[in-house]
Amino acid sequence: MNEWSFSRRAVVKAMLMGSAAPWVLTSSAFAGSCSDHIVRIAATASPDSMNPFATWSSFWPQAFTYDFLVFVDAQRHDDRKGFATAWSVADDNLTWTFKVWPGMKWSDGQPATARDAAFTYNYLRDSIGKPDELNIGWNNTDGLQNVESITALDDETLQMVTKVPTRWPIDNLIMIVPEHIWKDISYADARSTFRNDPPLVGTGPMIVEEFQQGQFARFTPNKYFRTGQPKTSGLIFHFFKSADLIAQGLKSGDLDYGFYLTAAQWADLSKDPDILVGESRIEQRDFLAFNTLSGKGAGSTKALQDPAFRDAIGYAIDQKAIVDRAMRGHGDPGVGLVMPVATDYYSDLNDIRRHFDLAEAGRRLDAAGYKDSNGDGVREDKEGNSFQLELITGPSANIEIPIAAVQLIAGWLGQIGIPVSVSQVDAGALRARWATVENGGGGWDLLIDNSWLSAMPQDLLILGSSKAIGSHNRSYWTNDKFDKLLSEIKVTVDLKKSQELVDQAVRLIYAEAPYIILDYPTLLEARRKDCFEGWGTQDMMSMTGYFPFDRLRPL
Repeated sequence: MNEWSFSRRAVVKAMLMGSAAPWVLTSSAFAGSCSDHIVRIAATASPDSMNPFATWSSFWPQAFTYDFLVFVDAQRHDDRKGFATAWSVADDNLTWTFKVWPGMKWSDGQPATARDAAFTYNYLRDSIGKPDELNIGWNNTDGLQNVESITALDDETLQMVTKVPTRWPIDNLIMIVPEHIWKDISYADARSTFRNDPPLVGTGPMIVEEFQQGQFARFTPNKYFRTGQPKTSGLIFHFFKSADLIAQGLKSGDLDYGFYLTAAQWADLSKDPDILVGESRIEQRDFLAFNTLSGKGAGSTKALQDPAFRDAIGYAIDQKAIVDRAMRGHGDPGVGLVMPVATDYYSDLNDIRRHFDLAEAGRRLDAAGYKDSNGDGVREDKEGNSFQLELITGPSANIEIPIAAVQLIAGWLGQIGIPVSVSQVDAGALRARWATVENGGGGWDLLIDNSWLSAMPQDLLILGSSKAIGSHNRSYWTNDKFDKLLSEIKVTVDLKKSQELVDQAVRLIYAEAPYIILDYPTLLEARRKDCFEGWGTQDMMSMTGYFPFDRLRPL
C-alpha cells in the first residue's frame, strides 16, 4: 500500500462521519492523538474478500463483524460468548441444543435469531454434492456430512441433530450470516463472484464499513451489539506487507496495537515506556516436510519414502537451538503435531521423543543402509547414489520462519553426510510446488513451511490427512490407520475419548516422520498505553475472535 503517516486521526474521524476528506497521510508534522477515540491496529495481512464462503484469507477483518455459534473463545472464556450463550448435548450424544442471545439484532436493526443460524448451516449443508458445493472458504461444508438436521425451534433455540456423536457442533468455525442478506445468493455466486461488499451486516461489535484490498478495513461500532455499543468511535485495521511500518507507527503514536512484529522490533519497542509488549502462544507450527511420494512427483531419492531415514534425520534437528538462536527465544521447541496452546490435546511425547544427537543420527542412517561407503563425507542411498537434497522454502501468510533456521538445518544435515541445497521461492511458487501431482506439484525433496489453523482435533491432525493432500498435507503422506483415527475423532463427542484418539494419531505420525516439527512460534505484539484500556493480559487481542474490541474504552 502507499506509505501513510497514520497519525491523521482527525482525517479518519472525518471519514467515519462520512466526510470526503482526502487521505493525504504523508506528512510527519501531524502528531498522534487520542481525542478521536478511534482504535488503530495493524498486521502483515492480506485479506482478499469479505465473503466468508469464498476465501481463507480474510479471517480478519470478518471475525470482528461475524459471530461463530460457539468455537474457541466461547469454550475458553466465559465472557466471550458468540452467537450462542449456552449449549448442551443430550444423553444420546446426538442432539445438541443452543440458546442464542434473546433480543439480539443484526447491525442493520433486523432481529438476529436462531433462524439465521439454522439458515447459515442449512445453506452450506444443502450445497453438499452439488456442482457449486460451498467447500472453499471459512464457511464450508466440512463436518456437515455428519449432521442430520439443523432446526430453529424458536427465535432463541437452535437444535442440531448429528448422525454420529461428534464435537463438531461446538468446534466448527462457521461464521453466522443474516438470512435476509444471503437467502437470494446462489451457490455459484457465493463461492465466486459475490464479494459481500461493505457495509457488512453482522452481530459482532465492529462492522466493516469500508474495505480497500491491500490497504485497510474501516469499522464503525455496532449500535445494536448485544452487550451495548462499544465505547470506541471506530476501528481502522491496516494491512502491511512488512512489519517495519507497524513498529514505526507504534513508536510515533499513530498505531495503538500491532502484531506480527519481528524479534528485533519487539526488543526495541520493549524499551519504550509508552508501549507494552507481549507474546501469545498460537496454533502455528513450523515444520520440515519430506516428499514421501513414489512414482510421479517423487523426490530425488527413494530414501525420502523410508520412515527409518526420516526418523534418523529427526535426530539431526536441534529444535531448542532453532528457538534460541533463530527465533531469539520467541517460541517453543517443536515436538508433535499438537502445539502447547492446544492444552486439551498437547503432549510432549517424552517417552518416544527424539533428542538432538548428530552421532545418533549417523548411527541410525548407517543401520538403515545409508552409509558413506567411499569416505568422501557424503552418504549414498540404497542404490549407491550420493545424496544431494533440495530444500525449498518461501514466505507464507503466517509468522515467517527465519532464514537462520533454514541455514541451521542445512548445516546439521551436511554434518551427517547429507548435503542440502536451499531454494527460496515466492509464496505462489511454493504453493505450486506442494500442490497435487495432478496440478503440477511434487518433484522436490524437503520443504520448510508452516500451518496455522485452530486447536480443534481435525485441524491439529490435518497435516496427515489423505484428504488434505494438495492443501494442508504438504508431505503427500498417507496412512490408512491415521485416516481411520481421524474419522473416529470426527464422530466422537466425549472429550477424554477424543484426547485418546488424538494422542494415538500424533504418536503414529511422529514415528512415521513425514514431518519434523521444528517449533511453535509465539506471536509478538505490542500496544500503546496512552489511548485505550481494556486490552487482554495473557492475550492483548484474541487470535480466534474479536476480543477486546467489544470492551475497549478510551482513557
